[in-house]
Amino acid sequence: MDATLQFHGGHHFTGTDAKGMVTHFDAPLDGAAPLGASPMSIMLQSLAACTSVDIVDILHKKRKTITAFSVRIHAERAEDHPKVFTSAALHFTLTSPDAAMSDLERCIELSQEKYCSVAAMFKRSGCELVTTAEIIVA
Repeated sequence: MDATLQFHGGHHFTGTDAKGMVTHFDAPLDGAAPLGASPMSIMLQSLAACTSVDIVDILHKKRKTITAFSVRIHAERAEDHPKVFTSAALHFTLTSPDAAMSDLERCIELSQEKYCSVAAMFKRSGCELVTTAEIIVA
């Protein structure tokens, strides 16, 4: 896996992966408008995205209908530098006419314990991950 990072001034950078996909990073100075998300925010989004891909794939394999799917994530960081994540809570919301809570819980478990590389990295750093879920029948 390869990527590059390009400086654009201030704290604005763009990262480009081997497929040409671009991610904007920023930590604006002096109240300037951000031109991208902070690196730590992108890490949280990566955690949510990684586990969501797993969950959606497993639900499809179970032949469940996904009308909507979202994740809310809240994390706490250490007070001292380096300010690593110490805990993160992910709340999954699935809208489906035919999925049961047991289906969603099993998908989350498989992702968190077996498939999601980002979750594994968080856990190995000492970050506690907690998951909750709800299903909206529609």
